[in-house]
Amino acid sequence: MSGFDNFNTDFYQTSYSIDDQTHSYDYSGSGEPYNKQYSGYDYSQQSGFVPPEMMQQQQPYTGQIYQPTQTYTPTTAQSFYGSNFEDEPPLLEELGINFDHIWQKTLTVLHPLKVADGSIMNETDLAGPMVFCLAFGATLLLVGKIQFGYVYGISAIGCLGMFCLLNLMSMTGVSFGCVASVLGYCLLPMILLSSFAVIFSLQGMMGIILTAGIIGWCSFSASKIFISALAMEGQQLLVAYPCALLYGVFALISVF
Repeated sequence: MSGFDNFNTDFYQTSYSIDDQTHSYDYSGSGEPYNKQYSGYDYSQQSGFVPPEMMQQQQPYTGQIYQPTQTYTPTTAQSFYGSNFEDEPPLLEELGINFDHIWQKTLTVLHPLKVADGSIMNETDLAGPMVFCLAFGATLLLVGKIQFGYVYGISAIGCLGMFCLLNLMSMTGVSFGCVASVLGYCLLPMILLSSFAVIFSLQGMMGIILTAGIIGWCSFSASKIFISALAMEGQQLLVAYPCALLYGVFALISVF
């Protein structure tokens, strides 16, 4: 056993002792000795970079749960839509569908001697013309004539021609929608002609006279509305002639 003790003392010879842990060492190079022991690290005085935003004092939360503090004032719906929802126009009027104006335009066409209201007739209303075109095609379908393509094609070409002609003749000018609206409303007497074709044939003398009267009715109503809306006094016959040519094509579809 004594040999083992000698081996343990002679294995590693050094002058290190535990008392050397209290010595001071300068690790930072600042000239100040580091007086802390190796085994005693003080975590309360940590050194290092701290961001400045972390040093600011946090504001305490003053709101309530599920009721956060609002940072802005929301805009009410009245600022977008006006002062009151009751002042908003109806949806049909916003879409350009006014049944009162449609009825007044229809009465103006059915009564050729009635004075047309230029303010109403100058509107772009295509609801009535679309209904009248469908009704005209439906009455032709009762006779066995499937002519919907011809009705819409001739209507588009006629509206384009009248649009160019009226812009050359009038000083104020007119929109394409207004021309299509007036010509579509004045197609209403032609629906009566195609309805008569369901009852009897229009290829006789009675049919020719009735067809001529319907063409004159449509062209006179259309020219009267154009003259009233565009302030073209004294030019009604010049406007009625191209209108008669257009409605004459629809009459030929109804007769033959």
